[in-house]
This record gives sequence, structure tokens and C-alpha cells, in this order.
Amino acid sequence: MSSDPRAVVVAADPNTDGAPPPAEEPADEPSAPVAGSKRRRNIIALLLSVIAIDVLAFLFVPPFPVGQPGQKITGIADLIAANLEFPSPHVVWDLAPDDPVGSEAILFFHPSISAPLLTMWIVMAVIVVFAFLATRRMTAVPGRVQNALEFAWESLENWAISLGGPGARKHIPLFTAFFLFILFSNWSGLLPFFGKIEALRAPTSDVNVTIGLALVVFVYFHFRGFQALGLRGYLGKFFVFTGFRHGVAGGLIDLFVGFIEFLLEFIKPVTLAMRLFGNIFGGEVALGVITALTIAVLPAAMLLLEGLLNFVQALIFSTLMLMYTIIAVESHGEEAHSAPAFADDPQGLEGPPIASMQPARH
Repeated sequence: MSSDPRAVVVAADPNTDGAPPPAEEPADEPSAPVAGSKRRRNIIALLLSVIAIDVLAFLFVPPFPVGQPGQKITGIADLIAANLEFPSPHVVWDLAPDDPVGSEAILFFHPSISAPLLTMWIVMAVIVVFAFLATRRMTAVPGRVQNALEFAWESLENWAISLGGPGARKHIPLFTAFFLFILFSNWSGLLPFFGKIEALRAPTSDVNVTIGLALVVFVYFHFRGFQALGLRGYLGKFFVFTGFRHGVAGGLIDLFVGFIEFLLEFIKPVTLAMRLFGNIFGGEVALGVITALTIAVLPAAMLLLEGLLNFVQALIFSTLMLMYTIIAVESHGEEAHSAPAFADDPQGLEGPPIASMQPARH
């Protein structure tokens, strides 16, 4: 009997000559052009379906002028007016019916449950329920929902720390809460039945809601500033008297500049509120008018663009809240950037002294 191991291999498989068996060929996979062609066909079929539904809706459920159900549209002006939504919100439940709100009111104080307020509660309930269900059974190996939630949290956390540094970590929960609430409030206005049902309206398309959010930000970052620096230290950022050490003129200029900065603090909530309200309300009006004047393809493309802009507006509002807070907790000395070691050199601030870079002479 031969002790050569090759003889054993040959005996085990008489159809081989000692060479290793060939590797199995992978199954044929669809090429990239075929997959791309299939994707294009699906997109075209989806667009044609949307256009067909739009045409059928126009034929069987034609639009009518505002306040005149059953009447036919007489022109483009009726289509535009049917899609315009006035800033004054619809009152779902009036708690003071004897003192109604005028139709042209924008900012008012009236005990009632308006459509944006009702929608805001719905958005809050959706966020809370989703967060509870997604975090109820967290495991070391996350599933799809837990993985998506952790990815969103880590992305927002990295964004906040990259802008505000390690000191921003304590403000991340409020930053995330603002972002998620504003994002879902913005996106709620893009749903087809929002604006069609009077009891449902995007919360951030109402200036009353955006002013409320801005006032919360205003109170929060000033509270953090007083908490970190104290009353004297925080007010000292605006009213600086050290300039009088260099003369009366310098002291007066410092006081004037500080007073202007103090007044600008009260402009911050106004700009926060009006920026968010104007972008969301204006986007909804523009989307409604274009939908009335064109067929479904252009509004569908603009709907995607509006969804992206709504995301950006939510990120801008929450980021400004974070940056206002970071600036508020910094002392006056920390805000000034330290000058380089060669700042007093007469050759300027372009770099180290030129003389020090010359080679030594022997």
C-alpha cells in the first residue's frame, strides 16, 4: 500500500487528476444597466399614475371657489384663492365665544384651541409614542428601529459638539427636542389632508407657535447665562466700564456698543420666530398655488424640495438655540480671541518676525 497522500485523493475521486476542484461560478446577477432601466420604468409609471389620479380628481371632484361649494371655478384667480391660507388660524374649540378673533388677526391672545395647537399636540404625541416604543426594549444588537434612532441621536450629538465643543453636551437634549418637534411640525404641513381639513394645520405655519418657541429659547439661554456667570458677570458682558481706564471717550464707546448688544438680545426671539414662520407659511402657499396652476409632476418635485427646506429650517432654529446658549455662558474674557505671541511686532500679524527667520551669520 502506497503512503503517498495524493493516491488517497485520487482514489476518493476517480474523475480528478489531483487538481483542486474548480470553484463554483456565482449565479448570474442583473447588470447595472438592467437595474437602472427597471428603476426608470418604475419612476415613469409612478408619475403617470399621479397624473392620471390628478386628471380623474379634476373631472369627478372639480375644485370650487372658497366658501361656495358646488360652484364651478371661473378662472385662475379662484384656483389661487382656493389654495391660499390666511395666517389667522382656524379655531377648533372656542373657549371665549363672546369675544371672537378677527379674520385678519395675526398675533392675538384668545383662550381657544386652534388648528395649529391641536396639530401640535398630535405631533408631540406621535414623537413621544414613537420614542417610547423604540426605546422600550433596547438590546446590545440593535434592530432596524433602534438602529435608526441611535443613528439620529448620534448624528445630532456630533453636530452639536462639533459646533459648540464639549460644553454643548449638556444642551443636547433640548437641542434634539427642538429639532425633532420643528421638523415633524414642518413636515406635517406637506401631508395632503393638512390644510384641506380646517382642524389640521402645520404648527410652525402659525406665528403664535413660532413666537412661543422663540420665547422658550430666549428664556433658556439667558437663564443659562445668569446661572453660569452670575448677575454681575452676565450683565458685565454688555455694560463694560473698564474702558474708562483708557479715557472717557473709550469708556463711552464701550458702553454704547454694549448697550446696542443688549438691545440686540431682544431681537433674537423676533428673528427666530419670523424666519421659521415666514419660510414654512410661504412654502405652503407657494406649493398650493403651483399645484393649482400646474399638473402633478411639478408639484411633486417641489414637494421634495420643500421637505428638504423644512429639514434645513428645523436645523437652523435648533442650532441657533444651541449657539445662543453657548455664547451666553461664556464670560467676556473668553469671547475675545487671544493674540499671537508676535502680535506686537512691528512687522505685522502675518507670521513670526522675519528677522528671526534669517540664517545666522558666522
